[in-house]
Amino acid sequence: SCVLAPEQTEGPFYLDDHKLRRNIREGRAGVPLTLRLTVVDVSSCKPIKGAAVEIWHCDAGGVYSGTSVQGTEDDRFLRGIQRTDAKGLALFRTVYPGWYPGRTVHVHVSVFLGGNIVHTGQLYFPDALTDAVYRRVPYSRRPARSTRNAADSLYRNGGRRSMLKLKRSGTGYVASIAMGVHR
Repeated sequence: SCVLAPEQTEGPFYLDDHKLRRNIREGRAGVPLTLRLTVVDVSSCKPIKGAAVEIWHCDAGGVYSGTSVQGTEDDRFLRGIQRTDAKGLALFRTVYPGWYPGRTVHVHVSVFLGGNIVHTGQLYFPDALTDAVYRRVPYSRRPARSTRNAADSLYRNGGRRSMLKLKRSGTGYVASIAMGVHR
């Protein structure tokens, strides 16, 4: 059965000028991560072709692009949009996200159909895997992260249903999730 993707806050640093692109790394250091995000119609479980999936997340140091608060207003790293294919799949090549105080590790996501937003949420990572990734450079250069999944107020409000499934791929990971949305 299909499950409606849980809505969550858009979160900080959303920009409405993301580029249509698959590789959003722009040279940022970090463990390679391929995101396989599938969009399905929650009422029929059928894939939705042509949905616009938009993501953004912080880098290994906890910094977002496109914000004057962090001095990155002219940058657009780790942000992008992809259209889903006939199987409802959007692919992104990125790096494993970093952390910042008060939040667990996450990726922001929005899904649009016909120009209308049909889903806003956040995608999460298993703590044990994040612990392993954060023992590697460049993540290991920062002190231990301060917030794990169970302590994150947004994660506690539906995050378990937005947990990515990860598997190792070379030196990095492939993460996948199916997001059920209303057409």
